[in-house]
Amino acid sequence: MKPLASLPGPEGQAPAPAWPGAQQLPVQGVRAGNVFALRDWVADEVPVALEINGISHAVMLATPLDLEDFALGFALTEGLLATPDELFDIEEEVSEAGITLHLRVAGAAFARLKDRRRAMSGRTGCGLCGTESLQHVTRALPPLPEGAVLQRAAISHAMSQFRAWQTLQQATGAVHAAAWCSAAGEVLWLREDVGRHNALDKLIGALARAGVNAASGFIAVTSRASFEMVQKAVSARVPLLAAVSAPTSLAVQTAQQARLTLVGFARQQDMVVYAHPARLALDGPMEQRRAS
Repeated sequence: MKPLASLPGPEGQAPAPAWPGAQQLPVQGVRAGNVFALRDWVADEVPVALEINGISHAVMLATPLDLEDFALGFALTEGLLATPDELFDIEEEVSEAGITLHLRVAGAAFARLKDRRRAMSGRTGCGLCGTESLQHVTRALPPLPEGAVLQRAAISHAMSQFRAWQTLQQATGAVHAAAWCSAAGEVLWLREDVGRHNALDKLIGALARAGVNAASGFIAVTSRASFEMVQKAVSARVPLLAAVSAPTSLAVQTAQQARLTLVGFARQQDMVVYAHPARLALDGPMEQRRAS
């Protein structure tokens, strides 16, 4: 359980530090039998519209942090951009209604967008709201190569680092996180958002902007592993996706077809592998340490 923020101090005392992506609101309640009234940190959630070459494409509900990462990651994982180089510029416009991200993209990318226009308002809630036909649900992605075998200790190590990295979650208790980890399980990049898809898009966008070879590590998320989370991981060419909760059947099916190693219920030293277990050494160093 996250700690509650303290009341503002006496006049002249320094105000509480600001948390980007959150605001303090008055709350009342009961904890351990004691009634309290104070100000608590609450995660921001605002409409974020994506406009591509002047054409409205999608409206998401998101935490207004790392929005350039989000715009690039969304465009890449949705197949709107073939490469990061097709995105020329992003301009952010703030209004009372929300935030609009104006993306200027290459002509080839804009032509692809017009060929497969989709109305996706509210996508963070249900994943595929507004998709025009069943043919638009899945995209053909090349299967992942076999790659190196990872040790299960790397996943456990990555999950143990989440709390230290999730500053907004510690403040609000309301956001998901997606992290990119080295093959040894070191968390190197992490993004947070009220929407699990958004957090993953932000992470993938950040990796693309930094020129990181995403295939050299794996992604860990604090949510369930839905079909779209799997499809986004495959689009980033990441060989393994580890989730703290369960996958869905469509996620498992998609992971099997794409040769993605899909891990669920990754908590402490426990985990369940749902697809392509050959890429993960389940009887690795941790078992050896127990026996010794």
